[in-house]
Amino acid sequence: MLNSKICRRSFLFLGGASLVKGLTWDLPATAQTVQIKKAKINGISFYQTIIDLTDPQTFITIGLAKNATFANTQQKSSGDEEFSKIVSRYRAAVIANGTFFAKNAQKTVMGNMVAGGRFLKYSQWENFGTTLGLRVGNQPEMITARADGKPEWHQHWFSLTCGPRLLRQGQIWLNPGLEGFKDPHVLGKGARTAIGFPADGKKLFLVNFDSSLSLQQTAQAMKTIGCHEAMNLDGGASKALAANNKILVPAGRPLTNVIVVYDAKNPAPAALKQDWMRFQQGDRPKISGV
Repeated sequence: MLNSKICRRSFLFLGGASLVKGLTWDLPATAQTVQIKKAKINGISFYQTIIDLTDPQTFITIGLAKNATFANTQQKSSGDEEFSKIVSRYRAAVIANGTFFAKNAQKTVMGNMVAGGRFLKYSQWENFGTTLGLRVGNQPEMITARADGKPEWHQHWFSLTCGPRLLRQGQIWLNPGLEGFKDPHVLGKGARTAIGFPADGKKLFLVNFDSSLSLQQTAQAMKTIGCHEAMNLDGGASKALAANNKILVPAGRPLTNVIVVYDAKNPAPAALKQDWMRFQQGDRPKISGV
């Protein structure tokens, strides 16, 4: 069996690189691998979850409503579920809202999804939004399909498509129309969550903002936090955050999908760790059966 330590990069101790100065709250998920801070910048307050991608105990996956095997599509759907029930089931270091889903009866989820090295949803026609992917060794990348070409989803251990993109190579990059976004709720001011990573790719920053923001304000905040690449996540009534089974930001409606983060204090299930090992050894996501 492959030693997981050789699949991760050297441990990076979280130091003073952040440009944001705020109070660090004594919250449950404060292991070295996952930290949650309450901070403020330019009068905007937020929760910032800092995920160390180099630690062998960090595992990131996607949780689906009602513990479904596949994400909701027009053909097959498991509907949605109260955030509190999702939190109780996954028992992770951090759980937060994921990508958009439609208001139709199927609650169709946006974009292709990969978790645990396997497809939760796949359509060859998906060519909109921006994708955050984690490749071998938790190497992050951010790809906007209509600007960069389609992501290599089969090379992703974790893959979530949302948007609009906020930052590209350290600069604010807002082209929601190009990405296929038209909903005024997405384009206007609203309750925001966002995710991104610094230039060295050794951490993920998952940010849950307290107040309604424009995309421009959100992009500026993510840049100031220290992100090199960043994208918007689902927000509004879907905005939600929990740490160690404690809900910090309750969702305003049932959800279909969430981002789930495990660490040393909140260990990942054995099956997820085994999937990680297989992925490092070359077992890539299969499209058949989705």
